[in-house]
Amino acid sequence: MSGGADLQPHRFPKSKAIDAVRWLPQPSAFHRLVAAAVHDVDSEASSLEIHALTSQNPKRDPDLRLRSSWTSPSRITSLKASHQAPLLVAASTASGSLHFVLADPVEGTVDSELSVEAEDGFHRGPISAVDLQITGGGECVSVGEDGRVNLASVGESGVGYRRVFDSKGLVSYASVRWGSPAEFVTGGLGFGIHWWDQRRPGGSVTQFKSNWARGAAGIVHSIDIHPSRKHVCVVGGSCGTVFSWDLRWPQQPVFLSGSGLSEPANSPSESEVWEVHYDSHILSSNTASTTKILPVMMCSEDGILTSLEQGGESTVVLAEPCAINTFDIDPQNPSDVICGLEWESIAILTRPRDSPVMY
Repeated sequence: MSGGADLQPHRFPKSKAIDAVRWLPQPSAFHRLVAAAVHDVDSEASSLEIHALTSQNPKRDPDLRLRSSWTSPSRITSLKASHQAPLLVAASTASGSLHFVLADPVEGTVDSELSVEAEDGFHRGPISAVDLQITGGGECVSVGEDGRVNLASVGESGVGYRRVFDSKGLVSYASVRWGSPAEFVTGGLGFGIHWWDQRRPGGSVTQFKSNWARGAAGIVHSIDIHPSRKHVCVVGGSCGTVFSWDLRWPQQPVFLSGSGLSEPANSPSESEVWEVHYDSHILSSNTASTTKILPVMMCSEDGILTSLEQGGESTVVLAEPCAINTFDIDPQNPSDVICGLEWESIAILTRPRDSPVMY
């Protein structure tokens, strides 16, 4: 394992737990907004906060200034934001409700909120994960511990939803990601991966299930879809596991981290991998190969934010004495990364823009 560049992250201590962080669309080069799902452990109150990132002069430290806040009925379990107009943030909760928060893309103020409540038969218990479509109507897919898979959308008459699948509790889902306007992938217990196609109703069309978690019941915590090949995704889960899954070879995952490696001792983490994203800021050392897996960034329970590449060393971007529970790479500026730390802090770091890292 090698260390990354000598980066100096900017840490912003908060008085609340940081459950999720997301970059919001950038209206100008000098105007940055971020969304954070926060939870007050003393009052048990939860909210969605929108902050402005100011003072990006290299000679001055940046600052996070609260622009607006929306109070959630229960703890926020998943957070996703659209990256096109209008500015829409989807937040799911531990009580089984889904909320769409519309905000001003310049001021960062909350304009309105629409929701689907658990009482409407949406989910029984916590919603594990949601994902917003970038194109194709802006539908939001949600999955839960109850085994339900739902699609919700905002229309002129409010929010509507339809049920895609209900396992009746026989399967529990922990993560979800859109692959195309008609397809999405889910992950859950036992490192189970399911690919769904709305054009072929009735259940998942392809699946993979195995367990390399050293005898434990491994869970898929996070999924990301390849930016140009929708049939390829990267998966992060228990015991430091990160692997690539290709629909063309659904029973042959390629491991980047965890006990599935040929040499597990080289794995950068042995704890829970909470989130994974393809890292477009890093250039692959073999860009000519069509089978080469793109570099991936992961965050873990043992406080490691790391970039991984197939067949190469891992590069530690950030090491903390506490868990890094969530992170996001700015799609407009991939050199910028925001993290939510277990010790009630937000960390923002910027990698060199002029020369992307190459292994």
